[in-house]
Amino acid sequence: MSGHSKWATTKHKKGAKDAARAKSFAKLIRQVEVAAREGGGDVNTNASLRTMYAKARAASVPLDTIERAIKRGTGELEGVRYETVTYEGYAPAGVAVIVETLTDNRNRTGADVRTVFSKGGGSMAEPGSVSWQFERRGIMTFARSIDEEQLLEAAMEAGADDLSDDGDSWKVTCAPSDLHSVQEALEKAGMTAESADLSLEPTQVIAVNNEADAKKVLRLLDALDELDDAHGVHANYDIPDEIFASYEG
Repeated sequence: MSGHSKWATTKHKKGAKDAARAKSFAKLIRQVEVAAREGGGDVNTNASLRTMYAKARAASVPLDTIERAIKRGTGELEGVRYETVTYEGYAPAGVAVIVETLTDNRNRTGADVRTVFSKGGGSMAEPGSVSWQFERRGIMTFARSIDEEQLLEAAMEAGADDLSDDGDSWKVTCAPSDLHSVQEALEKAGMTAESADLSLEPTQVIAVNNEADAKKVLRLLDALDELDDAHGVHANYDIPDEIFASYEG
């Protein structure tokens, strides 16, 4: 499975059942807060906030909790000030990795990320050495039970760029600014996304066909994703589906 789509989608599906739901809530609330601070508290004019708001609601974060996060972001309520810090590195087998974090202490977060890379057999990289291999995209996944031709037609009419086979689901890709409008149009057509988010998609991938190496890559991504300050982990691997099927973390 190319890129990190399969891993990200699997994490999304597991997340709804995990005991770590509170941790997931905390990360989503941070994302809402930062989006409001950077682009304002109006979901109608702030596309990033609109996406994070919808993501938080889909995860059943209480509405009043989201609204308080928006007010903290706009300065109406006091709170800890988070900043966005991105780290780049390499996993085993030369797989490029980007870790997006929201932190109130970049020294602590940087040390945590470096430790995970080191323990997982990877290494940190200089800023810019990895990011050129990725581009920001709007990503939606849909159940395989939806007819491919109907989804393709509706997605193209809605302004999406591509529909691809993502193994257990269909993946619709669009420009980041179009995510909300495309998702809304598809919902009106009777096609509800299983997940919708802004993500960094790899523009080129590294084939990892050795099972031991592939599992090292996946374990490292899991460990990075578990960090309290991490809110996005992206990698450019291509791992066979049968290895995913045997991976248990």
